[in-house]
Amino acid sequence: MDALELLRLNLLSPMVLAFVLGLVAVWVKSDLKLPDALYTTLSIYLLFAIGLKGGAELSVTSFEMLWRPILATLVLGVTIPFVAYGILKRFGRFGVIDAAAIAAHYGSVSAVTFTAALTFAQSQNIPLEGFLPALVAVLEVPGIAIALWLARSAMTGEHSSFGSIAKELLTGRSLFVLIGGLMIGWLSGKPGLEQVKPFFVDPFKGALTLFLLEMGMVAAGRLRDFLKVGPFLIGFALLMPVINGTLGVLLGHYAGMTIGGAFVLGTMAASASYIAAPAAIRVALPQANPAYYLGASLGVTFPFNLAIGIPLYYAIANALGGQR
Repeated sequence: MDALELLRLNLLSPMVLAFVLGLVAVWVKSDLKLPDALYTTLSIYLLFAIGLKGGAELSVTSFEMLWRPILATLVLGVTIPFVAYGILKRFGRFGVIDAAAIAAHYGSVSAVTFTAALTFAQSQNIPLEGFLPALVAVLEVPGIAIALWLARSAMTGEHSSFGSIAKELLTGRSLFVLIGGLMIGWLSGKPGLEQVKPFFVDPFKGALTLFLLEMGMVAAGRLRDFLKVGPFLIGFALLMPVINGTLGVLLGHYAGMTIGGAFVLGTMAASASYIAAPAAIRVALPQANPAYYLGASLGVTFPFNLAIGIPLYYAIANALGGQR
């Protein structure tokens, strides 16, 4: 199947079309709105379900298979925020606070984009490593912690404790639920997952489709504010995921992952957090402008990855895989 056919199939998937419907709802001024409690419930459900399935796979995965992909993921988590911060400071002329806030979002990972990549792979019958959800947890923390460390160090002239920042993030709702699900899935194993499969596995795609409908409405609202800040940040939000995604695919390839695994790792690297990172930034850097970091991550990068990035990263991974 060629890249154009993959792009067509991805654009016509129920998840992407639901996101588009959310955009249209805002643009035509529809009164459509999901209750806030439902949005929160769906986000917790998705993260917990991802953790459960990943933990069940971890229970039957050896450390020999894990250590290289985990190392590759840590390299991404450390490299991306430094690169993003440097680009935003030097070429974008952003101040320390806003540069760090945006870098935190791109250094972390979007669990929903990750889930969309898994769904894409399953729809195309692409084999995947079962431990990929564990890599989401590995990638979630370093980018945000490094960006906050850069900002606090620049503001105070002193080096803040990296460990204390990481602890704050680990106890945050999104990462706590994801890691908790991983642990439960690991301890209960495949037999335990079978017990809750009718609730956490079978309805998963439907819940994701509804969640992306809400995401489309949120993104449409942020996009209007974001368009006011000029072309540089728009270019950054389009080019950064391609650079990060290519790097993620390359590292996954050389870490010995399958074509599907390298593709998903690339998608994770290309994504920008809009759940964990905004929550951390609102508390730690309240001076940062939400129109910048949410407009870039949710208004531009998220729909770009959903529509174009996912098939693009798979095409890159497939080309590399064919060279083995």
